[in-house]
Amino acid sequence: MRFRKMTTAAALLLASIAGSATAQIENYKDIKTPALRQVNIPQPKRIQLPNGMVIFLQEDHELPLIRGSATIRGGEREVPAAKAGLASILTQSWRTGGTQNRTGDELDQFLESRAAFVETSGDDDSTAVSINVLKGDWDAVYPIWVDLLRNPAFRQDKIDLAKTQANTAISRRNDDPSSITSREVQKLGYGPDSPYARHPEYATIASITRDDLVAFHRQFVHPNNIIIGLVGDFDSAKLERQLRQTFGTWARGPQAPKPVMGGTPARPGIYFVAKDDVTQSNIAMVHPGTTRNNPDYYAIAVMNEVLSGGFSGRLMQRLRSERGLTYGVGGGLGAGWDHPTLFSVSMATKSGTTLESIDALRKEVGGIVSSPVTAEELSLAKESILNAYVFQMDTRAKALNQQVLLEFYGFPSTYFNSYPNEIQKVTAADITRVAQKYVKPDQLAVLVVGKQADFEKPLSTLGNVTTLDVTIPELNARPAAAGGAATAAPAGSNPAGMALARKVLEYAGGKAAIDAVKSIRVIASRNVQTPQGPMSMETNSLLLLPNSMRQELTLPMGQVTQVITPTAAFAITPMGTQDIPSSAREAAMVDLKSDPMNILRNIDNPKYTFAATGASKVGTTDTQ
Repeated sequence: MRFRKMTTAAALLLASIAGSATAQIENYKDIKTPALRQVNIPQPKRIQLPNGMVIFLQEDHELPLIRGSATIRGGEREVPAAKAGLASILTQSWRTGGTQNRTGDELDQFLESRAAFVETSGDDDSTAVSINVLKGDWDAVYPIWVDLLRNPAFRQDKIDLAKTQANTAISRRNDDPSSITSREVQKLGYGPDSPYARHPEYATIASITRDDLVAFHRQFVHPNNIIIGLVGDFDSAKLERQLRQTFGTWARGPQAPKPVMGGTPARPGIYFVAKDDVTQSNIAMVHPGTTRNNPDYYAIAVMNEVLSGGFSGRLMQRLRSERGLTYGVGGGLGAGWDHPTLFSVSMATKSGTTLESIDALRKEVGGIVSSPVTAEELSLAKESILNAYVFQMDTRAKALNQQVLLEFYGFPSTYFNSYPNEIQKVTAADITRVAQKYVKPDQLAVLVVGKQADFEKPLSTLGNVTTLDVTIPELNARPAAAGGAATAAPAGSNPAGMALARKVLEYAGGKAAIDAVKSIRVIASRNVQTPQGPMSMETNSLLLLPNSMRQELTLPMGQVTQVITPTAAFAITPMGTQDIPSSAREAAMVDLKSDPMNILRNIDNPKYTFAATGASKVGTTDTQ
């Protein structure tokens, strides 16, 4: 890792102070800054047990905390297509379902009294059980973490709750045009049958049983499929002895399979999803990408930065700054750690400039292939990458997470050591070469989500258009949310539904009490599993009813503040203030309208539907 000893601003200040002793500097480019120097963060200790489990320990005595995770090979991509969504149901009900010794509710009480976290999470290729605890409570919480890892109970009531939440998400997945775009572009790029393009349906969620979750756990949760990474205020030798004693006798199990791609990418052409309740179009262009272990990866990384490196990239400069076609545009050539990902660029624009934007975006994709990179573009791209790289491993926790990441995907532990030098070696000729090799403007599948009646010209003027059907399959009946009998989807409010809604309103204090509420503040803290490992995130949200919000997110890299109102949306980040794309604002507006407080305010609003769909059991409780 490297950083500059003196910022440009500091150099300007010193030059000003020393004005009488040195010549006046009139251009910031003439300022000579010191060379970058190396900074070494201590690397974690790697331990491999005879049963194949790998452990990384990173001491950090700055705070009396111990945190980390057990990362398990095996995620959603290993799930059969007929049970899409299983990994999500598993990771939700894993923690909430508790262990054989304690229910999830009992764990909540025990952990909250100690400000400790033990959570489960998952992704396409992995699941994880994480821990975050005060040093003084380690001996009390550590056995719970181990017990949850090895002996989850998967209680049926929590499985039912997870399935209810999954069905709710399915029912709302077409609300947001940007969500439709990201989902459908995966299908186009990978092929609809690829495990990286699947998404759950009511039928797949209904098919998931407790036996499926137990079988998944039995298949993947074995020491030879687990990487443990812990960082914090501990003695490595002592903790190693404890971990060896806990896990050393655990027998090996079957090895997680290698990733399988599957699926056939879409042919080049125009693909359209009709969404008539929007005033803008979401546009994406996609074709297959490459992998991280590609020798050309470093040149690809610099090429991506030239193309879409924030406000300095070609896409933002030319489509937003010069032509005013969009608030946000970006993308590039993806390079997956263990499977090829996608080349994908996307943007949002007002409906009346849809075809103009498609043409402009296509030209910029073609331009990265045909237009040579200038010396200034090359220099700025490299500097941006290296400046960002510093913050990827500037703490011991990040150094630990990097080693877990490299171990998980089978990369050498020294992989990141050469990263800055490899980036520095990239030339303009290298960028042209990789662009011509991997970026295929004539192979793009172009996706448009929007209201065609408002386009400046018919999409068909661009060629043959394939209309995609994103209707959510009901299969004649929607499965009951909690696993009971299937019920028909409601067409509108019914007396039983209105009665239930009014019962909720009465429980909440009545309409006068609800109408008196002007704002709601929600403060939360949680650990989020990322490809680099667990990350702590704190949120402080203020909802100004009925349709505005301010949310402060505290992340390891700094604070991000988002403000969203019916007429404006922007984010304040460590990099400055940026507009939030209108698609994201519209999605936030949908969430605000769906807030329980706003729903209760609108019981008498004919635009809101309240329908009772029958009775079922949630655990042992009869519910409507």
